[in-house]
Amino acid sequence: MEIQFLGAAGEVTGSKHSVEVMLAGKIRHFMVDYGMFQGGREAANKNLESLPFAPKDLDFVVLTHAHIDHSGLLPRLCAQEGFAGPIYCTSATFELLKILLRDSAHLQRADVERAERKQKAGKWRGDMPIALYSREEVETTLTQFEVLEYGESIELAPGLQLEFHNAGHILGSAIAVIDVAEDGAQKKRCVFSGDIGMKGKVLMPDPDLIKNADVVVVESTYGDRLHRSLRDTEDELVEVINATMAGHGNVVMPAFAVGRTQEILFLLIDLVRRGRLSHLSIWVDSPMATAATHLTQHLFSHLDGESQATFEWYRDNPGSVDLRFIADVEESKALNKVKGGAIIISASGMCDAGRIVHHLASNLPRAQNAIIITGFQSYGSLGRRLVDKVQKVRLFGEEVPVRASVHTIGGLSAHADQAGLLDWLKGFERPPKTVFVVHGEPESSSVLAQSIREELHWSNVIVPERLHTYQC
Repeated sequence: MEIQFLGAAGEVTGSKHSVEVMLAGKIRHFMVDYGMFQGGREAANKNLESLPFAPKDLDFVVLTHAHIDHSGLLPRLCAQEGFAGPIYCTSATFELLKILLRDSAHLQRADVERAERKQKAGKWRGDMPIALYSREEVETTLTQFEVLEYGESIELAPGLQLEFHNAGHILGSAIAVIDVAEDGAQKKRCVFSGDIGMKGKVLMPDPDLIKNADVVVVESTYGDRLHRSLRDTEDELVEVINATMAGHGNVVMPAFAVGRTQEILFLLIDLVRRGRLSHLSIWVDSPMATAATHLTQHLFSHLDGESQATFEWYRDNPGSVDLRFIADVEESKALNKVKGGAIIISASGMCDAGRIVHHLASNLPRAQNAIIITGFQSYGSLGRRLVDKVQKVRLFGEEVPVRASVHTIGGLSAHADQAGLLDWLKGFERPPKTVFVVHGEPESSSVLAQSIREELHWSNVIVPERLHTYQC
């Protein structure tokens, strides 16, 4: 068996792992995830790179979950590069992909059109953006998906079995367990973690534990740190919101449309329910987040019991929170005229595109406002610059001063921290023969790898390099 890491090696985005196995005298070649690189010009260039093999020769793709850094280049793989095989995912992931991939194509086209208008007016500097795929190509890709439920086993080829287990990250997120019986070799079990959720987090159940594996590919987004406890997170959130509302300011929360927005809504409603916050006026300004929230309501039974109880309370007490979902662009623009008392939740989560950029342009210059960062911000992203306390940022061709306070609340992460990842790995009853640590910036991956060696006493722990191939 050979695994080549084409993305999320030494960085967090662009998850794509190429796997080759020999079955019945024939090489079977498949991918686990096929995500988009995000954050800056270097990421844009990587998204345009060709694969080191012919995509039409791939047998299938296994998709762990719907987030764009795991799924976002699938339409390019299918429509432009010639892959025509099946893509396996859970049913909830497929429902989310209908929202995310269509929105991704729309945003890319909008970016190109905006740049073309500015170029015509002589106001564009630098390289022109490129649309990686069209809405029509997304529709073609959606016809190639095959749905597999948690715990359901399927034979992908003779000697090759796939089973999904709940990763507890977002709706539909899965740990991919792949059993391989290669020619002339002992049967191997390969476990791809996807993104592992926090134990005890809101909305989602705890990630499933897997008892046995020969090869484990584990994420390390927060492999070098610990999250604050939920109690500490709540305390800080309450303090920031109360202080900002008392000062007649706005709270702006960049949030990933799928997963994070719904978690924030749950937490804010729950804090009102428990009397820790008074009446709130919340605007959700992201068509994709709105669609994902409605899907979350539709998949109510997938949530944990506490979350179901909180949303039932809100349904019975609708006046407790003034919750509005912004529908159109004009309504979004009008929101920028609100000078105080609003909590604005908008995408994108790393602040690089979408309506959040407009809200930041309006709210960053005012000292009474607060920006609450709720998720991981990759190098090169606008969100990362805000976290790093820059004094000004360039938005829409103009310098915007950063006078609003910026707060990073890590306890809201959908990713397990170092302790959570180690706890998940402890679920294996014996040490895997090989562990690959991926989906983390270099420091995070190397620290987690060393922690695995020291705390679990597993010897063969590798931080793979991008484009390198490893024998397993």
